[in-house]
Amino acid sequence: MPEAIEPDHLVARLRFRHLRLLTEVQARGSLRAAAQALNLTQPALSKALTEIEHAFGFALFARGARGLTPTAQGQVVLRGAGLLLRELTHVRAEAAAASRYEASVRIGAPPFVAQVYLPDVIGRLVQGQTPVRVQLLEERVPALIAALRRGELDALVTTFPRQMLAQDAGALQAIKLFAVQFAVMAPAGHALTRARRVGWARLSQEPWVMPGVDSMGRKLIEQCFAQAGLPAPLPVVESSSPTTSIQLVAAGLGIGVVPDVALLQHGAFRAGAVKPVRVMPAPPASAVALICRSGPRNPRVALLERALGL
Repeated sequence: MPEAIEPDHLVARLRFRHLRLLTEVQARGSLRAAAQALNLTQPALSKALTEIEHAFGFALFARGARGLTPTAQGQVVLRGAGLLLRELTHVRAEAAAASRYEASVRIGAPPFVAQVYLPDVIGRLVQGQTPVRVQLLEERVPALIAALRRGELDALVTTFPRQMLAQDAGALQAIKLFAVQFAVMAPAGHALTRARRVGWARLSQEPWVMPGVDSMGRKLIEQCFAQAGLPAPLPVVESSSPTTSIQLVAAGLGIGVVPDVALLQHGAFRAGAVKPVRVMPAPPASAVALICRSGPRNPRVALLERALGL
């Protein structure tokens, strides 16, 4: 097999049906099961898979007694195949709406970014001279990263998950936008709100309202306790939304940590039902970044960059 394959060679020999074939073989784990799903004979599928591997110039699957397993190179190709198939679906939907919208941009963001920072950005997209349609997914950061990898989103505007991005070195790129400060909060009238200085040892004795396990907010809290040499307390309530967390704290169910901007804009803070706690050392700031897939420039990401003022 040749060591180097020119892109024109792949374009000439591969079709989108080949990408579907690859994803079915990966999902089913065997030629027999994939052939049944694709309504093909097993010999025809085997021949097609061999032709695809010759087109790429290397094996995409290792054949074994338990079926087919993607090779390291095959995993890269399969990831790309999934991205291309999802992009084709999105292009079809985008084309159907082309008479009304310039493009359809899929953005992912954690709830506090979506609620506090994105309304103005989305306004610039949808109210421009040529309107852009926006699909917004509010989720925890790990789920957003996974959706971006799968090609279900064009870009994220999210807290900067350095460790998660390190796992995708070269596959994702990030542009830092600004820093977010975090505030510890307690119900109005709580003794902590009157103290001039509160340490993490004291906070460990309180009931907590925390974000869910594996969320960036939860990792921030656990990091603060770890740096103080303490185990993080088990929360009495877990909530993925900073807005809901503030309401739960205002109801007297515990203390919590949220982005300070989310706290300052919340009605419970303005009504005096919840107040910040002066914690030393304070929670560290976290960068918010625009994160997208590396590779050829995505025109939909370019529209979002313009709306962000980049």
